[in-house]
Amino acid sequence: MSDTHPVLDLEAMGRQYLKRVRRNLPTARLYEEIVKNREGQIAHAGPVVVRTGRRYTELPPQDRFIVKGPVSEEKVYWKRHQVMSEYHFEGLVARIISYMQNREVYVQNVYACNDCDDCRIPIRIVTESAWHSLFARKMFTPEYDPEVFNNFSPAFSVVHIPGFHAKPETDGTNSHAFALINMEQKIAAIAGTAHAGEIRHAVFSFVNYLLPHEAVLPMRCAVNIGKAGDTAVFIGREGSGKTTLSLDSERILIGDHEHGWSDKGLFCFERGGYARVLNLSEKEEPLLFDLTRKFGTILENVAMDPDTRRIDLSDGILTQNTRAAYSISHIPHAAERKVCGHPKNLFLLTCDAFGVMPPISRLTPEQTLYGFLSGYTSRSIHAESGEVELTSEFDMNFGASSLTLPPAAYSGRLLEKIRKHNVRCWLVNTGWIGDPHGKAGRIPIEYSRALIRAVLSGQMETVGYETDPVFQFEIPKECPGLPARLLNPRTAASDPGEYEMRANRLAQAFTEAFEQFKDEMPDTMQDMLSGLLSIEKSFDFMDDFGFSL
Repeated sequence: MSDTHPVLDLEAMGRQYLKRVRRNLPTARLYEEIVKNREGQIAHAGPVVVRTGRRYTELPPQDRFIVKGPVSEEKVYWKRHQVMSEYHFEGLVARIISYMQNREVYVQNVYACNDCDDCRIPIRIVTESAWHSLFARKMFTPEYDPEVFNNFSPAFSVVHIPGFHAKPETDGTNSHAFALINMEQKIAAIAGTAHAGEIRHAVFSFVNYLLPHEAVLPMRCAVNIGKAGDTAVFIGREGSGKTTLSLDSERILIGDHEHGWSDKGLFCFERGGYARVLNLSEKEEPLLFDLTRKFGTILENVAMDPDTRRIDLSDGILTQNTRAAYSISHIPHAAERKVCGHPKNLFLLTCDAFGVMPPISRLTPEQTLYGFLSGYTSRSIHAESGEVELTSEFDMNFGASSLTLPPAAYSGRLLEKIRKHNVRCWLVNTGWIGDPHGKAGRIPIEYSRALIRAVLSGQMETVGYETDPVFQFEIPKECPGLPARLLNPRTAASDPGEYEMRANRLAQAFTEAFEQFKDEMPDTMQDMLSGLLSIEKSFDFMDDFGFSL
């Protein structure tokens, strides 16, 4: 390894290799570049429709790397991240700079955590395509002052070059596509994929590495505020309803994806949203639906009629992962400054396809921590035989792939803040109740909204509760706007005995998932969390049951 490390920054590339640098182009200019470069087409009502090529989803974990350096070696949670050596990183940098020779690039100097005076992070995003530059401009806050822009000093840089392909045999990657971060050099490189979410993911990975050292808890969540100033947090994985439930016309939206929780309150990392839009319903999700018809919105892999230029959100022929990238400022009730006080209520969201979880339950701080660490949701997979296989999925802290530090760095701080600020915590299931996918329908979104509103209005403070015998959380006996029978999945199940098997087996899956990172937790936290579930040993024969958990 050489004594002089090659640097992958704009100055090094610009002086020697780049043909032209287009800096801080506004939305209208980027639209012109997108059309001129044939990167996308303008749809009816104003959004721009783009394609990501053969790779329609985010990179798998084996294609994401962190360079192991003298500082990061001691800090990064390497069990969840692929290691890249400094030797391979230097080789890739040299090849990337060679690839960039005589090419045009687009540059956006932006800020993450822009409205938090203590945590504002300047970021430079360099892309070889105009639409990814527009994406960066939608997600983060641009620097508008020309003088500041010209003297911009980034704390982190992202270089996005989907046209560059790695050579696994020499570059130390696992495929031609990769995303790597060098924490020492504060640089990320993304190549071989046009999926725009990788830019966002790289920024969040760095922020999640940096902020816990500043006594800030980073969370993948949505946040909104009521008219009385009460703050609600919605933590959940994609498909659990996080964006949908946080978009409430009666409440002010702070943000819908990544936030930090400091000693002063909550703040949003970004200024935009990046939501799934396949089969988006104007009736059920009018605010999000309206955003897909806005100038400046990017529609990723959304179907469009080539003649009328009208989009079809129900068409998933290219991918199920169709997306809209938009500015939150287009939402009528979005906050101008994306900061607020400490939360009064915190909701963990899950989509349980097994029908085990109740539509809402009240959690203790310890149960909330357990749920946060588990990050549970489920998926339905359609097999070639035509049958639907249900699988449980656990994702540490609801976003392990972008969390770079050990679990205790995040979970301990969450428990501390919940207790300190007396936050009421809830688990909301937006999936199936009582009976599993295939035997019943998913709970209507209006029911989930009614439950959330009942909590936020204080109506759930006066109702009675009963304790679940397996998961130990408290289930309300009544809720305005919902049938009482639906509140408890045991009473909603068509076969109570079969339900108990599913419940105990899901509890066992939670226990096994927790074992994967239990040793990373302090002994006191292990002892506190180890007895939260009650699994009946009499259901050991469930291995023959037809579900995959």
